[in-house]
Amino acid sequence: MTRSLEKEDLLASLGAAPVVCDVYDIERLVEVVTAAAPEVVMHQLTDLPDELSEIFTFAERNARMRREGTSNLLQAAGAAGASRVIAQSVSWELPGDAGASVRDHEHAILDAGGVIVRYGQLYGPGTYYETSRPDPPRVEVMEAARQTLPTLHALAGTIVVINESPNA
Repeated sequence: MTRSLEKEDLLASLGAAPVVCDVYDIERLVEVVTAAAPEVVMHQLTDLPDELSEIFTFAERNARMRREGTSNLLQAAGAAGASRVIAQSVSWELPGDAGASVRDHEHAILDAGGVIVRYGQLYGPGTYYETSRPDPPRVEVMEAARQTLPTLHALAGTIVVINESPNA
């Protein structure tokens, strides 16, 4: 699912069956998730900028995604009869409302019996850190993908996916 018409072709070229839908349009969201009839919903929703230098200007938008987007997706997953939801999160503490929105997001997922996957800062192709490594906690993007596969069968709870922690 993408809310961007421009990303439809990219997703199709990667082998996905893209659906354009805005997570804030709850009626459409329930319709498309129900039509997909998923067993598992993988929550990767974010509202982040393309450029790292703009990250703080998107904080309010991303907090809304964590709260309202998560709530809407959980509602759609329930309507579709999905047996579980797996949701991405972060493995470091964010300040202010950003941190509060992470806690709200995680509590909503855990209260629904879902799995939280806390990723370290991603680095590698297609990330903010394509040629350098961010401060820990961090994880190389392909390693993050490999470590995410077992979460499809994980029990409800929280899983941390990192290569290096701040204490390493």
